Amino acid sequence: MACSAWLHSSSLSHTLLPVLCRQTTISTIFLRFNRLSSAARFFSSIGRTNALVLAQAKRRDGSLLLKEDLVASPADLHFEPPLKIVEYPDPILRARNKRIVTFDDNLKKLVDEMFDVMYKTDGIGLSAPQVGMNVQLMVFNPVGECGEGEEIVLINPRVNKYSKKKVLFNEGCLSFPGICADVQRPESVKIDARDINGTRFSFNLSGLPARVFQHEFDHLEGILFFDRMTEEVLDSIRIQLQALEKKYEDKTGFPSPERVEAHRRRKAAVGFGKS
Repeated sequence: MACSAWLHSSSLSHTLLPVLCRQTTISTIFLRFNRLSSAARFFSSIGRTNALVLAQAKRRDGSLLLKEDLVASPADLHFEPPLKIVEYPDPILRARNKRIVTFDDNLKKLVDEMFDVMYKTDGIGLSAPQVGMNVQLMVFNPVGECGEGEEIVLINPRVNKYSKKKVLFNEGCLSFPGICADVQRPESVKIDARDINGTRFSFNLSGLPARVFQHEFDHLEGILFFDRMTEEVLDSIRIQLQALEKKYEDKTGFPSPERVEAHRRRKAAVGFGKS
């Protein structure tokens, strides 16, 4: 997810990178994996929602601050192209991502740049923190080719509901180059978001599209895909994660901001199940 994510099932050998649009009505969308003939269909029902996710922080005076109050400033949305993929364990991937309230030409330029990075990295989806922008924004194109398919943009997305049924898939992520492992996620989700013009809409995702969204949504919540792995699965990629931590230290000259040895599995993402 560009962060691109590679998703595999026992019956599918194709790759999937995240997705999402510049329109407020989403009909049936087909996801194609590595240009193979197999496709996953999902349906989106448009409606209104009043959901709020109540993650809390503190103001300087110690009073509580709702996540909805953490608004992106012009400085937060300033960028210099070309954007580059941020790799684990860069602290940007764990930082709080601010809500976008200004829907202007600069935001459209940022979206265009994100799509450009996504296409150049052979991805079909990308979240803003993966390119160093700590704002609540994700983009995707199921086809993964510029000029083909449907470009989708989601701003300030929220998960209102999710299914009890969970499915296991083999996932990967551009912020974790060369690493893939099994992750269990809910089969379907109900989502609320804004489009590139700031219009609010809601829709349902199921199957593979729901998984792709959840991977990208986790990025916007500062959650990484290995946070959701069992200890057994995590052990299978522990050496690779440690190699990325060392790569970060060699590149920056600073200690890794986190270490997989101290990792504890996160049982649920912020906002899941809230409505």
